Amino acid sequence: MISVVLVHPQIGGNTGAIIRLASNLGFALHLVEPFGFEITDARVKRAGLDYRELADVRQHPDWATANQAINGGRRLAFTSHAARHLHEVSIAPTDVLVFGCETSGLPADIVAECEPVRIPMMPGNRSINLANSVAIATYEAWRQHGFPGAAMSGSRQPLPAESFASTDTTDLGSTSAG
Repeated sequence: MISVVLVHPQIGGNTGAIIRLASNLGFALHLVEPFGFEITDARVKRAGLDYRELADVRQHPDWATANQAINGGRRLAFTSHAARHLHEVSIAPTDVLVFGCETSGLPADIVAECEPVRIPMMPGNRSINLANSVAIATYEAWRQHGFPGAAMSGSRQPLPAESFASTDTTDLGSTSAG
């Protein structure tokens, strides 16, 4: 199962939207403290609606704890400073997509531990909104594998999701204490 990591997210509405997105795509979501909001904040709840209970979400006190706790393969760090574009990367079902906070992105030491990837955008622009960036990257990953688990047209019945099936039985709704 692909995992998404948000390192020090600052805007509750973005995080809520990403919780909803993770639920809809069947990806695990890891949140690395500190946050710029309370996880119980109304903006998080409003953006995530009732998807918090449906999503696999885990909180971590720091990057080292999160990185150690996440099963998976490569860590792909999304940064506007990377040379390699998202469409050039073949994303494996075990990869981990790592995103930084809305105002400053990922710290250089975290990028150095990962494979840097960028989402193409027009010259002169600084960045794409965090929730939009996560949506672009996760849908590209999901697309590369044929949208496993997606409902068929006109139906709420999912397609088989074997390629993203998690063998980890850990309750991702709990908080990691480190």
